Amino acid sequence: MQTTFTPEQLNDPAIRRSNEILRSCVHCGFCTATCPTYQVLGDELDSPRGRIYQIKDMLENERVPDERTVLHIDRCLSCLACMTTCPSGVHYMHLVDHARAYIEDRYKRPFSDRALRWILARILPYPTRFRLALLGARIGRPLARLMPDARLRAMLDMAPKTIPPVSRNDDPQSFTATGPKRMRVALMTGCAQKALNTDINDATIRILRRFGCDVVVARGAGCCGALTHHMGKTDESHATAAKNIRAWAAEMDGEGLDAIVINTSGCGTTVKDYGHMFRNDPLAADAVRVSKIAMDVSEILTRLDIPESAPKDMVVAYHAACSLQHGQQIKTYPKTLLKRAGFTVVEPADSHLCCGSAGTYNLMQPKISAELKARKLRTLRAKSPDIIAAGNIGCMMQLGTGAGVPIVHTVELLDWATGGPQPPAMTADHGTDVAVPSLR
Repeated sequence: MQTTFTPEQLNDPAIRRSNEILRSCVHCGFCTATCPTYQVLGDELDSPRGRIYQIKDMLENERVPDERTVLHIDRCLSCLACMTTCPSGVHYMHLVDHARAYIEDRYKRPFSDRALRWILARILPYPTRFRLALLGARIGRPLARLMPDARLRAMLDMAPKTIPPVSRNDDPQSFTATGPKRMRVALMTGCAQKALNTDINDATIRILRRFGCDVVVARGAGCCGALTHHMGKTDESHATAAKNIRAWAAEMDGEGLDAIVINTSGCGTTVKDYGHMFRNDPLAADAVRVSKIAMDVSEILTRLDIPESAPKDMVVAYHAACSLQHGQQIKTYPKTLLKRAGFTVVEPADSHLCCGSAGTYNLMQPKISAELKARKLRTLRAKSPDIIAAGNIGCMMQLGTGAGVPIVHTVELLDWATGGPQPPAMTADHGTDVAVPSLR
């Protein structure tokens, strides 16, 4: 793609990077075939290629974003399926992140949009605040249908029926390996996950210790910054990410780390991109160090060579989170591990398509999200599984209502198969009703 940025514009590192990305696009349109929003809406402007044209025009002309452009950029899930499909290696993630930051700086949203984004940015990354908000949502859920805004209804509907007790395993501390020691790792305990599902971190700590890892929860580490980063709130996301970089760098310089283990794939995609995010920051060198040893939990468990288990009479439908299969390009490890653990693993049709969670997308774009959720659940149910496994808390929350079967984190099943307790979610109630609003 030809671009016409001026030398002065190219002095800006963000513009320079976007120019590189834009020039790598050859207009082939392969990305439209795997774009969820294009499949649902059928509008070229809601495809990666269409958004690339809009972003190019906006940045080159230093244009104040208009309502139409913002609408189509906001509708992007950042599922990154386009990056998996693209034959030219267009790094769409960095481009759309730049566009969102540009919009955040130059576009005044309607008051309701600004208020919603402010609330989400002030609550979701903070586990204690999030827990209080979930409690309020549970109380207000019976009034959901009376809410005039679909996004407020979505927020109430997404609240879980039960809020798990606080897990002390999430506090800064160290855990000694119970098996022969092989490595020392830091576990990223996250933010929303600590409020929504404490079983995931507990299971991760157990299985890592069992197979020879000393596990540290670093003091000062917390939210990865993804939630605010994808809203274009760069100052907030970088401030949060910087705390993680400092916390993990201190551990690396102290007793040392072989890996930073992340069990929420959306966070993993962001942490692995810290080197890019901080490339022009005094923390650049430490950010690169952190990114280089960041690993999804399936990556580290594959290295630990978990032994094969006896076959189990259970069919697991594996849901591939977009942030794992597209963002991190990890596609086989979780399935291989589940098969080694004795489970029969099946995949739904169109497994490359997003479930509609995408961080806060299901709260800010509830109609599109609901359509994608319904499609994903239909393909999962078609496999008649006993369990659905996923590697991302957002996907688990999105699909949990209406799945009809337990939905658990992959690491919980692996922990169970290798000596841990049965995942608590396997004994919970699972509904099947899914309401899908009209999009047209």
